[in-house]
Order: sequence, then structure tokens, then C-alpha cells
Amino acid sequence: MNKITNTAAIIVCIGFLIVLSTQASDESIKYPSNYRDWTHIKSMVIQEGHPLHTSFGGIHHIYANNQALIGYQSGTFPDGSVIVFDLLESNETNNAIIESHRKVLGVMEKDIQKYPYTAGWGFEGFEAGEPNNRIVGVNYKEACFTCHISQKENDYVFSKWRD
Repeated sequence: MNKITNTAAIIVCIGFLIVLSTQASDESIKYPSNYRDWTHIKSMVIQEGHPLHTSFGGIHHIYANNQALIGYQSGTFPDGSVIVFDLLESNETNNAIIESHRKVLGVMEKDIQKYPYTAGWGFEGFEAGEPNNRIVGVNYKEACFTCHISQKENDYVFSKWRD
């Protein structure tokens, strides 16, 4: 009977590990290689002196895929919405603020089945915009969503559609 119990326990553990690894890979957000072809929502510059400068100082460009564009216009983002936050270093030259190197490419993806504990939103950051250089991973709940909670009335999205 001990052999059967041990074998069953091993099978259950292996099954549990397979489920965990599948869930982790299911939650990973794909790098949106064509995001610059999407709708440009807005740009802004966070300069020194702003409270978020240390983390997010630079030039921001926000892009939305077609599903996210529906969300920007209606106020509710459907599953399949992807928003890209393209953060670039900024330099001031001859009284102009210009883009420099990419600091991070942040991605939000709406899928209520994959991300039920964060109102349907998954988050990832790609350092320097490199597809294989993930900097958020499974910590997106703490690293991203805790700030986005303040935007609950906007479906957890900071940027807004401008007519």
C-alpha cells in the first residue's frame, strides 16, 4: 500500500508542477513587435521635479491595438486589448526635448480568464525594449497593478482618449 500511496503522491506532485508551469507560461505577455503600427493615443514628458521622475522620467508614447482603441473610446476595455507604454530617455538640446534610447517598453494586456485577480489586466516590462529582457514577470500584481488600482473608474488605465 505504501508504494501505491508514494506513486500517487508523486503523480499528484508532477501534475501540480505541470499545471503551475502551464499557468506561468499562459500568463506571460508576448512582446508586441508591431505596436508602432497601432493607434498612437498620446505622448507626454516627465521631467525632473515630477514625483515619478526617478522611475518614469523621459518621453512616453502610448499605443493601442484595435481592441484597446474601442476601450479608449467607450471607457471599457474588452478582452484582447493591448496597450503599450514606450518610455524613452529624453535630452534637451537647443531648447527642444528630444528622444534618446529606449528605457522600457511596458505592456498591458486585457484577458479576464488569464488575469482574474487584477481586474483582467496582465502587465510586463521589457527593459530597453528587448523582447527577451523581461523585468516584471510574475510580480506584476505588486509592481504594476497596485498603482493602476487608483484608475479603477477608467478600467485601470491611466491614459485617456483625446478627441
